Amino acid sequence: MTATATRRRPRRAAELGRAPQDTRGDWRTYLGLTAFLALSAFPLYWMFVIATSTDEAVSQIPPSVVPGGELVNNLREVFTMQQVYFAASLINSFIVAAVVTASTLFFCSMAGFAFAKLRFPGRDKLMVVVILTLTVPNQLGIVALYILMGKFGWNGTLISVIVPTLVSAFGVFYMRQFITHAVPDELVESARMDGALTMRVYWSIVLPAIRPALAVLGLLTFVATWNEFQWPLIQLNGTPFPTSMVALSDLASGNYVIYRRVLAGAFAATVPLLVLLLLGGRQIVRGIMEGAVKS
Repeated sequence: MTATATRRRPRRAAELGRAPQDTRGDWRTYLGLTAFLALSAFPLYWMFVIATSTDEAVSQIPPSVVPGGELVNNLREVFTMQQVYFAASLINSFIVAAVVTASTLFFCSMAGFAFAKLRFPGRDKLMVVVILTLTVPNQLGIVALYILMGKFGWNGTLISVIVPTLVSAFGVFYMRQFITHAVPDELVESARMDGALTMRVYWSIVLPAIRPALAVLGLLTFVATWNEFQWPLIQLNGTPFPTSMVALSDLASGNYVIYRRVLAGAFAATVPLLVLLLLGGRQIVRGIMEGAVKS
């Protein structure tokens, strides 16, 4: 037995020290991923096909799956319609999304830092309250929120769309979780021993460490705010300059809907999001991966 165990030890050591096996998937994996990607991208492609087609091409059976050459004309019709003001709606959507994103990143990162690294009475109970607000549907508070906006005289303005979303419970929870793992307590204590105040610790130590998380939260917030429909529809429906989602609903309303116009407007409203996701896609993956590793 001793001799056998002695002969087996080098073999096990060699097995432990060998290079890891290739973990790349086979052709079935890539085929499945390609099929899933094609199914996910097909609605966007079909939107582009209709946006570039004429009324005859849209109504023909079987429908054409090849893009046409009428995209410029369809977009010109959308942007020149006096009943919609689509160009102004895109500007309004950008203003709302940019302000809400900047505010969310600032306030949520500060609140996450406080919940993760500062000690104050009721910290854990307040965090539980923040988490519980995620379980309450937003639709339950719309009537009360509408009345409150009316008390301030903000109904029908962009301020009523911006102010209720300046900070999010999800953002606070997400930043708190990331800061807990990304910023060591020893680093914060060392900065305090050197005389750094709380805001100095937040600005010089916390913010540089959570840039990937800020990128993820910023992209998610911008996309969600840009695509928000219910509350802007309640506040801005009937106003001369709504957001892009409300303008799209105006394009799709009426007794006779011209689908090439509707989808041309949807294409124009989707292009900024696609550009943003293409530019920041790596930051999303990096932030998610770093959060997974730290967890």
